[in-house]
Amino acid sequence: MIQTVFDILSIRKDFPILNRKVNGYPLVYLDNAATSQTPKKVIDTIVDYYSNYNANIHRGVHSLSQEATDVYEQARQKIQRHFNAARPQEIIFTSGTTHGINLVANGFTSLLEKGDEIIVSALEHHSNIVPWQMLCERTGAVLKVIPMNLEGQLVMGEYHKLLSQRTKLVFCNHVSNALGTINPIEEIIAAAHKVGAAVLIDGAQAAPHIKADVQKLDVDFYVVSAHKMCGPTGVGMLYGKEEWLNKLPPYQGGGEMIAEVTFEKTTYAELPHKFEAGTPNICGGIAFGAALDYMNAIGFDAIAQYEQELLEYATQELLAIDGLKIYGDTKEKTAVISFNIEGLHPYDIGSILDKLGVAVRTGHHCAQPIMDFYKIPGTVRASFSFYNTKEEVDILVSSVRRAKTMLL
Repeated sequence: MIQTVFDILSIRKDFPILNRKVNGYPLVYLDNAATSQTPKKVIDTIVDYYSNYNANIHRGVHSLSQEATDVYEQARQKIQRHFNAARPQEIIFTSGTTHGINLVANGFTSLLEKGDEIIVSALEHHSNIVPWQMLCERTGAVLKVIPMNLEGQLVMGEYHKLLSQRTKLVFCNHVSNALGTINPIEEIIAAAHKVGAAVLIDGAQAAPHIKADVQKLDVDFYVVSAHKMCGPTGVGMLYGKEEWLNKLPPYQGGGEMIAEVTFEKTTYAELPHKFEAGTPNICGGIAFGAALDYMNAIGFDAIAQYEQELLEYATQELLAIDGLKIYGDTKEKTAVISFNIEGLHPYDIGSILDKLGVAVRTGHHCAQPIMDFYKIPGTVRASFSFYNTKEEVDILVSSVRRAKTMLL
């Protein structure tokens, strides 16, 4: 067992929602893979923006507009430094991971031809499947899939067989939202580049646990959502290599993304504004920066070590329950446990856990191909964050045992 010096009591005080009760029980929040909770520092940042300098950005000459613009662009630079992008203009603010993926998919419509091939993995969230299917319908490109095995890992030998000179794009999540599997993205990226293909990595589930270095990875595109990492909903970022972002056409037309407009012709603004039409989620972008400040102050190495300890403890305790099966049983994973109990539907288990104050996710987790592979309707997913405790794991385990007794 890893021994970690981690001031968990102090950290939990930063999250007001952890003090509330649900159905008369103290809240045990274990749905972090869907959305994380928000620390008071980030909440205060949101309140401060709307209380003191709420204004539209980039176009105003008055003081509030200039102040909001400065803080917003400072947030972009925080994101740049966190992910080690080479330039601030390689960071595009989006409404979240799904927006970033669709922006890239739309841009490649003009770059693909009939018969070109794109590759996705079997471990993808629907948001990293459907946009590429739509892209194939528009262009005549062919979608191929990296298969998975029973341990919830990608079969990398088959991936290398899929690659060819016809491969133009490869898409893979850094971490599976349904299973917690950490994919070998370094190998995936390097192999794709050898055949001249671009790579987009969905970092939504990795970003709360792993500090990705986009330059070291040499990835072409990387997407995340702020709400997975202590930030607000409705904001995220797309990282793209400048050379690729310059190749892609704008995703939306409107204000802010133009250089000059006449009724005869429009020219587009330089990066990053080319992809940021209209008034953005100004407060969300600023709060995203504040969330990164908060997590970096704790330290991602410390977070990863502590969450690994939680994962090992929860896995050990849950597997002691007769009939409980964990899916995605691989050593390379983040703090996510997807499980079922023989003879019970995951929804029924989740409903009883909620009555006991324990928040988990049930269903297919927007990853139906994974559930089809295992021939199950869904799972119960408990996903942990650095503000969870072993005591909460104990409550989860005792609540699962109680649910099993009630349902069988």
